[in-house]
Amino acid sequence: MYFSMLITPKFGDIDGLGHVNNTVMPGWFEQARNLIYRCFNPEFNFSNWNLILARFEVDFLKQLYFNQDVEIRTYISRIGNSSLEVYQEAWQNEQRCTKGKTVLVHFDFKEQKAIPIPAEIRSTLENYLFQPLEVKVE
Repeated sequence: MYFSMLITPKFGDIDGLGHVNNTVMPGWFEQARNLIYRCFNPEFNFSNWNLILARFEVDFLKQLYFNQDVEIRTYISRIGNSSLEVYQEAWQNEQRCTKGKTVLVHFDFKEQKAIPIPAEIRSTLENYLFQPLEVKVE
């Protein structure tokens, strides 16, 4: 099971070669992580924000194009004591075009330290656990 978000590329997302610019993908992946953020902060209230981004990586497998919707699939690939790894893919025309991983840390900003992920949040996240299979890119 995964979270899904559909994005329609806008004119400003496209570069001179006619495909989605590589700088756009981290923003799309972040937007799709809103569904994960709401697991930790359902009201989406920044005064109670409790996650920080520790790391992210993006691999570009195929080009993405204008005038064709992109589905962002968001999974949980690992849950630790206070951190989780989010795995994401961008699909267009039934092809996986981009993949990425992000490490988020459950964080107490007042104390400036990582804190354990509560059991009820962990239980929700476990519904989205997924180990991605590597697909050979031709």
